[in-house]
Amino acid sequence: MRAAWRWLVLLIAAFFALQIFFVARIGLMTVINPQSSAFERSEIWRLTTELGDLRWRQQWVDYDSISDNLKRAVIASEDDGFLFHDGVEWDALEKAWERNAKTQALLESGASSGKQPGARKPSVKTPKVVGGSTITQQLAKNLFLSGERTLLRKGQEFLLTGMLEIMLSKERILEIYLNNVEWGTGIFGAEAAAQAYFKKPAAKLAPIEAARLAVMLPRPKYFEKLPNSPYLASRSSAIAARMSGAELP
Repeated sequence: MRAAWRWLVLLIAAFFALQIFFVARIGLMTVINPQSSAFERSEIWRLTTELGDLRWRQQWVDYDSISDNLKRAVIASEDDGFLFHDGVEWDALEKAWERNAKTQALLESGASSGKQPGARKPSVKTPKVVGGSTITQQLAKNLFLSGERTLLRKGQEFLLTGMLEIMLSKERILEIYLNNVEWGTGIFGAEAAAQAYFKKPAAKLAPIEAARLAVMLPRPKYFEKLPNSPYLASRSSAIAARMSGAELP
């Protein structure tokens, strides 16, 4: 019993030490631009080991050097309440949980109905928390966490989101996000995306160009292969029409 308590104390101490590390990292971001994110580093490893080709484009640009069109488009597409929430949109998250629960129920019912007599019970994946993420949550995940989707990782994401919202301004959060988010294979940040897709700096993006980049964000590797996708065109037009209502920090 004493050994179990010792391990528990060590785990609690490790957890708090990790949180202190994260607080220190975020504190540095108030004055120092992050050079890379955990997601970017994992992509560097994947591109190097799987493809044997490090195609990497990224260039940090300051907040004022990113077109307001892109800022508005990303907010309109990804998180229209960005300026007003505390990092988490609880209503959207609840709806995402409900969608996940329904999907999981369908998976389980399908597995049960397809079961043959004497056959082993098919394994069913653990429910994943997907959807409903704000810009701040996406930044927390990309900067610090792995790509796995588990309840433990989601809990840490909530803690990091709170730290980011407390320690950084909304403008700084959006600036770091736009400079580190993925826009295709080896393409990270607004400047690299603008140059790759439109051969111009991020400061010069037109509204429809900004809208197209914003629509790519949930599936950048997919849409970079389908630049003429009807969905991309129609969704971009819809986002462009909503951009005027997006408030900037």
